[in-house]
Amino acid sequence: MQLKYALAQGIELLEKARVASPRLTAEVLLMHAARCDRAHLHAHPERELSDSEWVHYGRYLNERLQGKPTQYITGRQEFWGMEFHVNPSVLIPRPETEHVVEAALELARAHFPPGGDCRIADVGTGSGCIAVALASELPHATIYALEQSPEALETARQNARRLGVGNRISFLQSDLLEIDSGEALPQLEIVACNPPYVAERDQSKVQAEVRNFEPHAAVFAGESGQEAYRKLIPQAARALRLGGYLALELGYDAEERVRNLLPPSEWDEVRSLPDLAGIVRVVTARCASVAASESEPRP
Repeated sequence: MQLKYALAQGIELLEKARVASPRLTAEVLLMHAARCDRAHLHAHPERELSDSEWVHYGRYLNERLQGKPTQYITGRQEFWGMEFHVNPSVLIPRPETEHVVEAALELARAHFPPGGDCRIADVGTGSGCIAVALASELPHATIYALEQSPEALETARQNARRLGVGNRISFLQSDLLEIDSGEALPQLEIVACNPPYVAERDQSKVQAEVRNFEPHAAVFAGESGQEAYRKLIPQAARALRLGGYLALELGYDAEERVRNLLPPSEWDEVRSLPDLAGIVRVVTARCASVAASESEPRP
């Protein structure tokens, strides 16, 4: 089977099943099976697939037709210009989360230059995408990657090592900002987080491939979808030093509800950051309460 005919068959199968972006998906799966890049795929359309490549391509197409995300099939997803390895233990990094990185970088560069004294926690690190992106951009900052899932934490550790920042990030198992070992983090300058924010009652509204394949705990947050925010924000008020910042990714239409969880007695400089389409993706806030940030002395 030549590459051009294999690609055409893949596109046809995916189109009939109404899979999103059928041409792009078929190309990615075929490149993965044939171990080639897009330039090779289109420059050598008459190249014959080996029997092994053909079998693998068929398996990948079948997995996609069953709903498995393409990223879990190939084990890869690009984020912040870097290729991250992903698996079903971690949420697939999405472009929207790059806004969290942008917000944290802006805060670090504006308020804590040149970054040597800037300690940042990426809460619920998953694949490690936020922590790794920040470590790559802020070489003098101290980064903590926190994650409840041991499997996800190991995936993040491997991504950081492969992308050259493994020795720059401390990986800790935790329940949000509560470290499982009981040890205390030093006071932080920035807490960044893409928390789960979909309500359990809204499961039927979520894409089947997300609902059925991505880690439940990384997507859903209780009956209201606010549980992670409700738990994390008070933790962040204690973990941040006075004048430190919180950067939170938001679910669709969650801005007002999250802002209501940031009492003026503890938080000021609350900002909503929209994307290019005008959708608010991130809220940032400054820790303004001495009582909150110093209620638990930290080294």
